Amino acid sequence: MNMSDNLTHRFVVIEGPIGVGKTSLARRLAEVWNAELVLEQADTNPFLERFYRDPVAAALPAQLHFLFQRTQQLSNLRQADLFAPVRVADYLLEKDRLFARVTLDEAEFALYEQVYARMVVDPPKPDLVIYLQAPVDVLLERIGRRRIKAEQLIERAYLEKLNEAYARFFHDYEAAPTLIVNAATLDPLSSDADFNELLGAIRRMRKGKLYFNPLRHAAI
Repeated sequence: MNMSDNLTHRFVVIEGPIGVGKTSLARRLAEVWNAELVLEQADTNPFLERFYRDPVAAALPAQLHFLFQRTQQLSNLRQADLFAPVRVADYLLEKDRLFARVTLDEAEFALYEQVYARMVVDPPKPDLVIYLQAPVDVLLERIGRRRIKAEQLIERAYLEKLNEAYARFFHDYEAAPTLIVNAATLDPLSSDADFNELLGAIRRMRKGKLYFNPLRHAAI
């Protein structure tokens, strides 16, 4: 039997700040569920490394490139077969505005908002969002470990602002059931036990918000 046959969620989105492990988790879930994988393509953004080197000068083109790319990708998804198998994505379109708010100045953000209003038309809604949380120290360690050249330029202050913005966003987010995972103490990527425990939480998730931090992982 296909592992996705008894899964009620047909479109699952993994979210969280840079370095938290959302793409790796999306890949593992898609493999287990035999699901279609929908990944943002940061490595194709020609402005991203420029942004990490000089955020003030390159923030707007980097952000607009991501907006155009994501809206096109999700538009194609929307037009695809509605009865397609489970899909797993490593981004939520709404997070595009979250990044824009953090990186752009007031005039740039006003321009971005005008473009966003014209570009974004009824994106597909996830059945479940999995929000991975981790402290900045953990994010920096993981970013350093995976050795992506452009990411080595990321400054701690930027990650701190981003983490705070994510926390505010998901505090108010009600568009889909949300599973909030402590990704600092839970390791669903390297630990099969943690991954299976997370799978169980996903299958039980129906509505509202659930904070997933099993007691056996909690600090004593």
